[in-house]
Amino acid sequence: MATINKNLSEYDKNAIPDAKNFRFGIVVSEWNDTITEGLFKGAITGLLDNEVPSEHIIRWNVPGSFELIYGAKKMLQTQNVDAVIAIGCVIQGQTKHFDFVCEGVTQGIKDLNVQTDIPVIFCVLTDNTMQQSIDRSGGKHGNKGTEAAIAAIKMAYLRHQASFSHQLNQQLLSTGPLQIEGLKMLEE
Repeated sequence: MATINKNLSEYDKNAIPDAKNFRFGIVVSEWNDTITEGLFKGAITGLLDNEVPSEHIIRWNVPGSFELIYGAKKMLQTQNVDAVIAIGCVIQGQTKHFDFVCEGVTQGIKDLNVQTDIPVIFCVLTDNTMQQSIDRSGGKHGNKGTEAAIAAIKMAYLRHQASFSHQLNQQLLSTGPLQIEGLKMLEE
């Protein structure tokens, strides 16, 4: 398992970008709420620990993990957020429902990341047992919610850095000869 010998809650705070000016959305599934509330607690703690103001965090609830996709999409469309964390938990049962929900949620969140410019972080546990989910939502393996919060901060930062670089490149391109002269001076 990926979480063996890893605590999902541990991170190097010095390696985390400044997050004070970012806004985050968190969409939380109400299904398996004991687990999803634990994941939410880890996410909110991770964001607040990295100085994200509480008023920069928006929480929406949806009925189940499958609905995370629509909730995240609407949050992206209507809220001014720099990243969204989708929190859910699907536990293996005796039917193929588990497979369909896990595949659908995974592909849906992937699609949002491809189709939009705002990162959506996958914080959906897909475990075989309730104990595995407990272990990953604040138990012996730490909290996947904390890991998702750190990923959200890093991806929001990446988005802003990429946007800044793109704007700078566009500005340089629009200056025409000045850019060419600058390059010539750098080459000399």
